[in-house]
Amino acid sequence: MANFALDVTRLGFSVLQAVSPDLAGKAAFQLFCRTPSTKPKGAKAKAVHAAGALRLAGAERFTLRLAGGRQAHAYRLNGGARGKRKRYLVTHGWGSSAAYMAELVSMLAAMGAEVVALDFPGHGRSGGRFLHMGLAVETIAAAEARFGAFDAAIGHSFGGAALMVSAAGLLPGVAPVGGDRLVLIGAPSEMGWLFTDFSRMVGLRPAAQAALENEVHRVTGRRLEDFDAGAAAGVIGRPVFVIHAEDDKEVSSLHARRYGAAGKGVRLFWANGFGHRRIIGAAPVLAAIAAFLDGDRGVGEVPNESIKKDAEIIPFFDLPARRAAL
Repeated sequence: MANFALDVTRLGFSVLQAVSPDLAGKAAFQLFCRTPSTKPKGAKAKAVHAAGALRLAGAERFTLRLAGGRQAHAYRLNGGARGKRKRYLVTHGWGSSAAYMAELVSMLAAMGAEVVALDFPGHGRSGGRFLHMGLAVETIAAAEARFGAFDAAIGHSFGGAALMVSAAGLLPGVAPVGGDRLVLIGAPSEMGWLFTDFSRMVGLRPAAQAALENEVHRVTGRRLEDFDAGAAAGVIGRPVFVIHAEDDKEVSSLHARRYGAAGKGVRLFWANGFGHRRIIGAAPVLAAIAAFLDGDRGVGEVPNESIKKDAEIIPFFDLPARRAAL
């Protein structure tokens, strides 16, 4: 937020929570879930978005209907072709869209796979300005219901965490995504740090912050601490390929280490030098993903014991408190 807007917001919450912490918490939840404008900002972002939109120009487009009248958008490449082929799902991060994932989508399609790429609610062509983890997981379930079971799913940042929450079946009443393999790129391992940082940013006091977290429970049916994607990675019973850059300034590499410590089914691949955004189109990353999806379980393997040792000293409350554009 710009300084003036943030000052006004903080003042508003200061007044509101003095009257009613519950109302302040509910208002804070609505603000937390408000998504950025879909219009790219800056010349570089505009160029990347335009190039991605061009890559997706020939894709089929679908609208996925969600509960409460909300909707999501899906692109499909290589759909309806004859013969047996793999089917992959691609999910984007907060403030992003399928257009920004187009290099990855194109690579998967070039492998001969049927590829479905989502625009979550509030992003890309889906319309609206609202998204939370429950809606993202519902969108993933709607995609699998519409297109059939996926052989693998690949997600960046918030989209990667949503895939793990879905795969673990953490949301009551929402069918978990299937598939033999998951790829998580620059993905957070839990969500508590975001809420803590957001509360600090807008000046919520403990009672209002508790009310904010209660809204998560009311809307999704799960407590905030239940969204532990890192722990879930070790119990879903399928290979998980975690890709992260140690120079990622938006989602700390400590999240990747938590994933890596979850179990032997998790493989960690360091893509240092590519940060949080360039990583999704980096040639070494695309090559590693292709090899992993092709069955190479050893891609990016590091000694599990060394990862576990590192991660044991990283409790939730020590993870970086940054309101990232996931």
